[in-house]
Amino acid sequence: MNPLRILLIGGSGFVSGTVARAAQAAGHTVWAVTRGQRPLIAGVIPVIADRRDRDAMRRAIKELDLEWDLVVDCIGYEEADAQQDIELFRNRARQLVFISTDFVYDPVHRRFPQTEETNYYLPDGYGGKKRQCELTLIHGDTGTMAWTVLRPGHIYGPGSLLGCLPLHGRDPELLAKMQRGETLQLIGGGYFLQQPILAADLAQTILSCAGNPQAHHQIYLTAGPDIIESRQYYTIIADILGVQAHIAEISVSQFLAEHPDRHSFACHRICDLSKLRDHGLHVPATPISVGLRQHVTSLSHAA
Repeated sequence: MNPLRILLIGGSGFVSGTVARAAQAAGHTVWAVTRGQRPLIAGVIPVIADRRDRDAMRRAIKELDLEWDLVVDCIGYEEADAQQDIELFRNRARQLVFISTDFVYDPVHRRFPQTEETNYYLPDGYGGKKRQCELTLIHGDTGTMAWTVLRPGHIYGPGSLLGCLPLHGRDPELLAKMQRGETLQLIGGGYFLQQPILAADLAQTILSCAGNPQAHHQIYLTAGPDIIESRQYYTIIADILGVQAHIAEISVSQFLAEHPDRHSFACHRICDLSKLRDHGLHVPATPISVGLRQHVTSLSHAA
């Protein structure tokens, strides 16, 4: 692949930082929209703006007077964010990759495995808002810009916190708790199936969209290669730490009664990746045991 000009929105975040490293390693030039509150990866060109300040964002992009081969929106959440992507980049970018989520699906009607197409989407909440962003791209006038939507599940890896289920999702004390032998409270005892994806794998899938016409105006589920029970995620971490995982069950019915808006966590999340494969995109392949070892090691070194 020839060197690309890539713009990241949310440039100092977890996923965007991982994409920046992968893009630079492949020889691409990377810009990143950032509020300037956190350092960027060395070599990334900053675009100082807060995307929520629509006028300031518009001025920052206009003043650059550049065109990009790929724009990656890592933090789009509101419908207005997708509208902004169209407005600013429809004639300035060859392709937009928008990071959505597998939470767009109504958990009551999920299939096993789930394909990209369904008649059952969440109307509100986090997943509902991401779906509205998708619909904005689907029905919007994107000009000469092609778009691609990726729907990852749980994303893990160096640069983020560990934990894939309430009450221990992205828990900054998770490793310390496990080393102290504390009991983890998991919905349903952690029996729900899922396919966590290593951020480095997601980054490669994002980059593989660039210049691939089969990915134009397409949506892809994006998940790791291993289907595991959520409690296995924690037992792998315990094995890496050399401790035993102590897990207690939170009643699913009790949890949903208290948190009806979090039903998407209390279901199996298994993905059909055949479309990703058939269209020649990078199919995530890092085993969960390998990826979690990288993640745990990075946090241990940072402690």
